[in-house]
Amino acid sequence: MKIATRCAASALVAFVCSGCREDDPHVHSGVPDDAHEAIEAYASIVHASYEDSLTEARALDTALDALMADPSEANLTAARSAWLASREPYLQTEVYRFYDGPIDDPTDGPEGLINAWPLDEAYIDYVDGDSAAGIINDPAITIDAATLESLNEQGGEANIATGYHAIEFLLWGQDLSDAGPGARPATDYVTDGTGTAENQDRRGQYLGTVSDMLVGHLEGLVAAWAPGQDYAAELHDADPEEGLRRILTGMIVLSGFETGGERLQTALDSGSQEDEHSCFSDNTHRDMVQDIQGVQNVWLGSYRRLDGTEVSGVGIADVVREVDAGLADELDQQIAESLRLANELQPPFDREIAVGNAEGQARVQALIDSLRTQEQLLERVFRTFELTIPAPE
Repeated sequence: MKIATRCAASALVAFVCSGCREDDPHVHSGVPDDAHEAIEAYASIVHASYEDSLTEARALDTALDALMADPSEANLTAARSAWLASREPYLQTEVYRFYDGPIDDPTDGPEGLINAWPLDEAYIDYVDGDSAAGIINDPAITIDAATLESLNEQGGEANIATGYHAIEFLLWGQDLSDAGPGARPATDYVTDGTGTAENQDRRGQYLGTVSDMLVGHLEGLVAAWAPGQDYAAELHDADPEEGLRRILTGMIVLSGFETGGERLQTALDSGSQEDEHSCFSDNTHRDMVQDIQGVQNVWLGSYRRLDGTEVSGVGIADVVREVDAGLADELDQQIAESLRLANELQPPFDREIAVGNAEGQARVQALIDSLRTQEQLLERVFRTFELTIPAPE
């Protein structure tokens, strides 16, 4: 059962924006001339990556419908593959968090409903030693979107009811092995009286509901970032210094506090698979790679879409280079190094962090150290533009 402190969407940061000019929203004495172009390129990348995330979430939803219609091992395997594919673009969007944008707006941001973790499995469904655990096995609880949203994190941060990791658990089940992922059988969804576990119909209803919710939340994010709409328009009209503050905040918090700290250091310190990000599917190594890829996308101002096309423009690296070319070069190299080290992690991640696996732990520690250096270089960028460095609360 998960009990570790969640790297919550609510673990946001406090900032103070240094002086902004009111006479021209696109000119500031401390920001290079191409900052506004970099902000425009960033908004295009955000929109494209959320569109790709939505495309893959819809494909996942279709695969889950097929599984419910025919709960075979082949369809379960296909649904698992669709879940893994859906994570690839979404993880690259996590760099858009931590500045109270559409994803984690304190009033109605859906991040806690999309990607919250760690997840207490027993809050949703049966676990080893308790066949009657969870919402699914309590017929008094209605399974619909409104109810599940109200139950998400009710009574504790680990009481996750929705999102990618809820779907992950429902597809793989508990990971009770250090040699591979969970092994939930497809028969958990068979409703003709020959299935395994109880409440197979409710389990299928739950899976379909949270999948529909995920699609809906991503649709909202795509709409918010559409050119000229809602948040994209707000960012366009903001002082470029404020735009840079938001963009850099996502980069520095994801690099250091979130990926280097909550996702890697915590797991390494405990040596427990209970603290890995995608523990049911053993996909944690890809989580680390794609989170850092997202940082590099923003830094370089380039994103490769699912169809292979590039969305690109002026990157944050270009803005920094105008003021301090040496610092820009250092960050080029450091982000590339972090990405290289993330790709060197050996799956499954729970073996990498296992007590006694000195080589695996060394690989994880090397990535943590690289991300901490990356964080320090980004702190220098904040100081270069006279922005207050965000402090996780």
